Amino acid sequence: MSDATSPTGLGPFERVRELSPHTPLPRLIPVRQHYDVPAEPDVAAATARELEALRTRIRPGMSVAVTAGSRGIHDLATVVRAACDWLRAAGAEPFVVPAMGSHGGATAQGQVAVLASYGVTEETMGVPIRATMDTVELGRVPDGPMVHLDANAAQADGILLVNRIKPHTDFHGEIESGLGKIAAIGLGKQRGAEGIHVYGSTGLARWIPAVGRHIVETGRVLGGIGIVENAHERTARIAFVEPDGIAGPAETALLAEAGRLLGRLPFDELDVLVVDELGKDKSGSGMDTNVIGRMWIAGVDEPERPRVTNITVHGISKASYGNAVGVGLADFVPFRVLEDIDLHALYVNAMTSGIGGVRRAKLPIALPTDDATVAAAILMCGRPDPENVRLVRVHDTLDTVHLLVAESLRAEVEAQSQLEIVGEPVAFDCTPDGALPAWPPLEA
Repeated sequence: MSDATSPTGLGPFERVRELSPHTPLPRLIPVRQHYDVPAEPDVAAATARELEALRTRIRPGMSVAVTAGSRGIHDLATVVRAACDWLRAAGAEPFVVPAMGSHGGATAQGQVAVLASYGVTEETMGVPIRATMDTVELGRVPDGPMVHLDANAAQADGILLVNRIKPHTDFHGEIESGLGKIAAIGLGKQRGAEGIHVYGSTGLARWIPAVGRHIVETGRVLGGIGIVENAHERTARIAFVEPDGIAGPAETALLAEAGRLLGRLPFDELDVLVVDELGKDKSGSGMDTNVIGRMWIAGVDEPERPRVTNITVHGISKASYGNAVGVGLADFVPFRVLEDIDLHALYVNAMTSGIGGVRRAKLPIALPTDDATVAAAILMCGRPDPENVRLVRVHDTLDTVHLLVAESLRAEVEAQSQLEIVGEPVAFDCTPDGALPAWPPLEA
């Protein structure tokens, strides 16, 4: 309804400000989830140790392109720097190439800025960063996409792939996120990423390993450094993967290990999940679909758990530069989130993702404030007794260690040995202007 015909004389968005659900917000118990997981004590030393497998293949003066690009890797800068240091000490001349498909607004400058937000700069790495969106075509996979390779990487004497190996947020298969993906989609830049995603999310399980193997089989790839993280978002293991193991059995074994170490919510069913922040530095899908239990891609099966009725999201991370891809996985947001979205960055990412970006780029129901957003999610979750709402608040989907849990879930918390109550229940009191209370620092 336009301003002229509105009975209140207000525009449609201003009229929404009149909405103020009166559903009470629950008291929350601070909880810590404990994980018995391995951790690598010296990531740089582990990287150098694993790279010793390359010693006899390094020729003095050879140029080596080292990939950097995936978001949310805690020790990315440490691993890339250690790899560059080792290569230089071995006599090579390494340089860093952004390997992130269309991220950074699909511009070379944008991708350099994204790397800088990860702590990867020419100053911190001690080597050049060579960024371009240009690719060379390496031929077509039979019955599949054209294979693209970053033009700078194509000119190098060798390529060292660096990436975290973890379950993908769009599909499941023997090869998901990892070294094959950083080769196929990361080094494929926008054209390569689009060429693979056009086959749909169900096609990713086939074409990521096929394109990755095609690049490896050119002989340009020296191998890969696989990073496996634990549920605390810290490096559990650094592993060198030989070329024949990239997008192959060795990578599949590391993927299985990463799946066992992945942090998850400790409840099978929730009415409301409150997520303080989504972002590209948290997950390629803004929120990790393996954590929230939502794929929302046509033709892709939904996870069996957890089952969450409504999700609210209250912010976009600064490192996302307005790219709010994954906001469509949420059901409710405050106006502030809409104001922070860079639609160009969001839609470039969504279109590159093909069918996987359709629902994830849609805008949720928007309300004026954080408290109104959470209240609406409770009101519309289908529970007739909102005082018993099954609600959990997390800062983001990378952190499933620190939780704020509705009092109605106390018995379930106490029944799980890995969960520890670390404080007294606190009121879900928003600020006078309706903003979420600050994320509390919980006890270690």
